[in-house]
Amino acid sequence: MIKHLRSAADLDAGTATLILDTAAEMAALAGREVKKLPTLRGRTVVNLFYEDSTRTRISFEAAAKRLSADVINFSAKGSSVSKGESLKDTALTLQAMGADAVVIRHPASGAPHRLASWVDGSVVNAGDGTHEHPTQALLDAYTMRSRLGRIDGLNVAIVGDVLHSRVARSNVLLLTTLGAKVTLVGPPTLIPVDIAAALSPGTEPSRGGKPKENRTGVSYDLDSVLAGTDVVMMLRVQTERMQDSYFPSAREYSRRYGLDVPRMRKLPEHAIVMHPGPMNRGMEIAPEVADSSRSTIVEQVANGVSARMAVLYLLLGGKA
Repeated sequence: MIKHLRSAADLDAGTATLILDTAAEMAALAGREVKKLPTLRGRTVVNLFYEDSTRTRISFEAAAKRLSADVINFSAKGSSVSKGESLKDTALTLQAMGADAVVIRHPASGAPHRLASWVDGSVVNAGDGTHEHPTQALLDAYTMRSRLGRIDGLNVAIVGDVLHSRVARSNVLLLTTLGAKVTLVGPPTLIPVDIAAALSPGTEPSRGGKPKENRTGVSYDLDSVLAGTDVVMMLRVQTERMQDSYFPSAREYSRRYGLDVPRMRKLPEHAIVMHPGPMNRGMEIAPEVADSSRSTIVEQVANGVSARMAVLYLLLGGKA
């Protein structure tokens, strides 16, 4: 098992499958009267959050506590960070306190990689800038497998603000590793230029060898991909990260890329609708779709605890 989870690229197919299988075992605990395991008793997990979060922070806290770990929640607001303390000095403080694992959310892309060089414990990336969010990808994959029975061979459409989405990046890496095909859908201004330019039909950029089957594609027309899609993952439009006008108006964006009831009816009968949250209801997703039986949005929150329990269990449980 790996020591850190900084990127979905850290996971090969075998390791990712092990985490998903372990998450399924952890989910079985939810039905027990006593939901705790003694596995991480005596271990300390620090939630180091430099950005506001509800689902992710609470999910990691619940996961660690269900494994009997001691949990320290660190918020940048009201701490020495607000007085100018650097990430390195904060890391050295946590190291001195004997943190066995640090779960970090930070506005700077790459912060978890830097942190891992300063602490002896395991580092888990809970979101770094617009870079990655690997545990969100794991819980999404677990949700797909729970609903559809498999990941290999699924057609997944990730729709919306791909440019600013760390969720999209981690999902592309993990889902293609597990055998799914991913299509990124959105206005040209919100699809990263390097991704759009690198992808050509039928091939994936070669790394010194023969081109292999391409598992990632790009489309600027949502309606054209719905009929052949098993999973539609809608992304929140991250207005707080946008400095420029990426589309004419919210109304125009919703008209072209919002998932409403007529568009949902174009999906195959078995297809599911996902959203990492928080949602802009009425913009990227209609309330009727978000609350429909096809929606897995509430399941994703519950599955997040199981997936993060699996990550912490496998990172820390096997150590002496």
